[in-house]
Amino acid sequence: MKTTLDFLRKLSRNNNREWFEKNKSQFEASKEEIKSLTENFISDFAKHDPGIAGLTARDCMFRIYRDVRFSKNKSPYKTNLGAYFSPGGKKSNLAGYYIHIEPGASFIAGGMWMPEAEELRKIRQEIDYNGNELKKILNNKSFKTVFGGLDTEHKLKNNPKGYAKDHPDIELLKLTSFICWHGFTDEEVLSENFEKALIKSAKLMIPLNNFLNVAVSD
Repeated sequence: MKTTLDFLRKLSRNNNREWFEKNKSQFEASKEEIKSLTENFISDFAKHDPGIAGLTARDCMFRIYRDVRFSKNKSPYKTNLGAYFSPGGKKSNLAGYYIHIEPGASFIAGGMWMPEAEELRKIRQEIDYNGNELKKILNNKSFKTVFGGLDTEHKLKNNPKGYAKDHPDIELLKLTSFICWHGFTDEEVLSENFEKALIKSAKLMIPLNNFLNVAVSD
């Protein structure tokens, strides 16, 4: 990952098309490094989650080019590279695993980020019916140690429509995103054990993703 981290550091200081074109070979080398990481993850992790078996790197990797049409930030390139692993690939609406490589901000995440209204409705219904199952997943000692819990950045302040404020699982029902994540230092990303660490973290996410995918597939 050294090639990728070095390139992304330079890109963050020179986020313009002229510099990028002059250094296209560095980008291509970084993309190959991420492609290799992606292919290895699919190969190794499909043994634990068969849902991602058969995916290709192209199915999972995100482009580095930003869509600036509706953004105040007109920088043409992302300063990270990443891939999303889920049945159907990066365009799937199912829960999956996301690997994000960025100097000083690399991480692996899992779950479902900001599901559409219908998927959110189904997830809340599943929590209403089987909240204890989700709490058991979140209270698993290893899960809590690695992830802490689900991200609450987009959590509602009030109870969602149709659910009483004294519902036993109201705090989970207030969530509009169902993701967990674990960060890695640059030293960890460069370690020879990095890919094993990704697999180890991803295995802990399987029960959460299964819960969410059962919910939205009904």
